[in-house]
Amino acid sequence: MTRKVLVFELLLIAAVLVVTALLYPRLPAQIPTHWNVHLQPDHYMSGWTTFLLGPGLLAGITLITFLLPWLSPRDFQVDGFRATYRQVMLIFFNLWIYLYAAILWAAFGHPLDAGRAIAVGYCLGFVFFGNVMGKVRRNFFIGVRTPWTLTNERVWNATHRFAAKAWVAAGLLGLVSEIFGLHVGPAIALLIGWLGPKLYSLVVYKRLERRGEIGDGLPREAGES
Repeated sequence: MTRKVLVFELLLIAAVLVVTALLYPRLPAQIPTHWNVHLQPDHYMSGWTTFLLGPGLLAGITLITFLLPWLSPRDFQVDGFRATYRQVMLIFFNLWIYLYAAILWAAFGHPLDAGRAIAVGYCLGFVFFGNVMGKVRRNFFIGVRTPWTLTNERVWNATHRFAAKAWVAAGLLGLVSEIFGLHVGPAIALLIGWLGPKLYSLVVYKRLERRGEIGDGLPREAGES
């Protein structure tokens, strides 16, 4: 994370904390925090949890952004795609601000279909992440992590090129479905964007395996046969 991005995120966290503190006395005792497939609220939390949902989670994302490079094992470091890693985490950070704003808006009973707003944010996330997914290199924390992608770098790269297109397509289709009131945006995003690349990784792996082009894909220590 660059110093400018860190300052940007810290300022936003401080702003969200101030806004949350100002609004807290007027929050209802229970606020909706989850919506079902019919975009109806089905889970509520106490008003004080807004401090965890907003500034708390944002601070957590910033902290994780720092920790993941250190936590990454050798030969699977996120430093191998540092610029893309920063983009992914920044997208996640800003997307959560949007979702938190929708939760607060719904808590005050404003005329907003919060369920749909969150579904739209979910689909937008697939579009934004899809635009950088093809640049993600093999690691244990970000991307399509299946036994087949983690075992072989060629499978990882092919899967993530496919995932980049699938995620964007899934997000756009989900957005269209929400615009027309079909309320299936998240389901479409999950089916195409989440399940599709996982199945694709298996297909690619088995195809390479039949050709005899699959090794174990794992680095060996010096002198190891």
